[in-house]
Amino acid sequence: MDIDLDRAVLLPIDVQKGFDAAYWPRRWNKQGMEANGLALIDEWRARERLIMHARHDSIEPGSSLTPGTPGNDFRPGFGPRGEEPLIPKSVNSAFIGTDLDLRLKRVGAKHVIVFGISTDQCVSTTIRTGANMGWDMILVPNACDCFDLPDGQGGTIPAEQIHAAHVATLLFEFCRGYSTAELIGQRQAA
Repeated sequence: MDIDLDRAVLLPIDVQKGFDAAYWPRRWNKQGMEANGLALIDEWRARERLIMHARHDSIEPGSSLTPGTPGNDFRPGFGPRGEEPLIPKSVNSAFIGTDLDLRLKRVGAKHVIVFGISTDQCVSTTIRTGANMGWDMILVPNACDCFDLPDGQGGTIPAEQIHAAHVATLLFEFCRGYSTAELIGQRQAA
């Protein structure tokens, strides 16, 4: 593996309650994002590596991710602890309208390891933006989730197909990919 993990910042994207079924009725692919994401966070914390948490603070009326509502909260175990920075954002990319780029430069980061919700939206847009800004972006596909989407013709594209297509596109041009197991060694979440 060609990653200096001590200079790799872990960036969980939008692992918020607003995407739970109570707020978000679309079916999602459940690829093990929660278990794998928590395993990555646990590993980074145990090794005292840097974690920066992106949270979507929606400005859209009625959004399940509106600040001050229960949906804006992180899912259990995914929020910042101690000095871990919070990167609030109101668009898909964690780099746009935030100080993420400056924070990464200040800590001497070399790689940005991304996972979270959703593969095709905020994860993809953050990786594309970061790659275009010159960062070595790394995707953890088995720690990402996405949802069924309307196909624009009255049908539905299953979340698994959305996930697979976006992972393939990102890995082709914008980033490298590693599984949770590859990044944390022998331990692997279900």
